[in-house]
Amino acid sequence: MTDPLPYERLGGDEAVRALTDRFYDHMDALPEAATIRAMHPPDLTTSRSKLYMFLSGWLGGPSLYVEAYGHPRLRGRHLPFPIDDAASDAWMLCMNRALDELVETPLRQQLSTAFQRTADHMRNQGGAQGVGPGLGRGGGGGGGGRGGGGGRGRRRGPLGD
Repeated sequence: MTDPLPYERLGGDEAVRALTDRFYDHMDALPEAATIRAMHPPDLTTSRSKLYMFLSGWLGGPSLYVEAYGHPRLRGRHLPFPIDDAASDAWMLCMNRALDELVETPLRQQLSTAFQRTADHMRNQGGAQGVGPGLGRGGGGGGGGRGGGGGRGRRRGPLGD
């Protein structure tokens, strides 16, 4: 018997949606997140949808983002935005607040660590750049889909599950 994937441990679709919504609620409300909020459109509907779809596959659930948009290519898609240490830290502040509200330990700490690796990877201004996100096969695509790298195998989440 195999251990449940982070997607399952978190609580599946409903929990991923809740995590995404709380993340963006914090981004909208926290003064410390003003810089990253300004990188987003005034209406966050599409941003919420894309992050939810990405996290679904990243956590080992359905590869919704890959099915809709292809391989996430996170770093490339974020290159137009000036992401420095402060922006990365603001993103993590919002995500950690959402995790604190919705996720039990030890999963909370494991996800925070995986999110931090990804946030570090997104930096393209100053500081250490180009650090790999350390995700399971295929980044946001899980084990299948275009660019997923896994083919028919079991999907892997950000924790190497």
